[in-house]
Amino acid sequence: MQQSNLSMHRNTLIQQIKEKQSYLCVGLDTDITKLPKHLQGKPDAVVEFNKAIIDATKDLCVSYKINTAFYESQGSKGWQAMEETVDYIPATHFKIADAKRADIGNTSSQYAKAFFETMTFDAVTVAPYMGEDSIRPFLEHDNKWTIVLGLTSNKGAADFEMLKLVSDNNNAHLRSEFLYEHVLRTISGWGNPNNLMFVVGATQATEFENIRNIIPENFLLVPGVGFQGGSLEDISKHALNKDCGLLVNASRAIIFASDGEDFAEEAREIALQYQTEMKGYLNG
Repeated sequence: MQQSNLSMHRNTLIQQIKEKQSYLCVGLDTDITKLPKHLQGKPDAVVEFNKAIIDATKDLCVSYKINTAFYESQGSKGWQAMEETVDYIPATHFKIADAKRADIGNTSSQYAKAFFETMTFDAVTVAPYMGEDSIRPFLEHDNKWTIVLGLTSNKGAADFEMLKLVSDNNNAHLRSEFLYEHVLRTISGWGNPNNLMFVVGATQATEFENIRNIIPENFLLVPGVGFQGGSLEDISKHALNKDCGLLVNASRAIIFASDGEDFAEEAREIALQYQTEMKGYLNG
């Protein structure tokens, strides 16, 4: 496959958002069990489906996010489908590998190589739990983006992310903060707004204002609208910054809007609804 050492610069992403009046990211979480019946059983069903979705939505979105689990679960055939899909996404679009990787340094280096060099992703999602040496190898790739899990939409976010930390701060005073706040505050110093984004779930709308106080300039990747119930209005009201600073992801709500032969047309219709609403917030 074609390799590239370049990625989308922040200014290019911002320009795409302005031109398309959209900060929509379409999630290609292509579950083979949910494909339209007329595609099921075809040898290249996933790729055919993805290409149709891309063709139908590319003028309405600025990014595509591939949840790698839906491809890795199919073995080598799934990996091939993922590579073909990434290659088909236009260079004008920000390409995210939603892989949630991170490990000891030499392992993270190999993960970074897989997604940034072997494949042509612009960004990869990573988990912060193992600390700086597990994330640093991703940040060392020029013109690539590391997207760190910050505050997620799932119920389990309360197990760790919302735990309160209390620090002594050299006996001067006590400081209390949530674990996710500590993650955002600490990791934002390891990179910069040109190479570091954070995942914040759409269902955490009450926290967006606080998050913007901690990381005012970084882009946020926001999953959880659509089937998970997140409000695009609430997200936009509390999290837009001067550069937009948002990529709002919708997956199932768009790609599985229809299970018939009109799936691409219906996907476009839902994407258009999101884009139209986003245009209003960008110009509001």
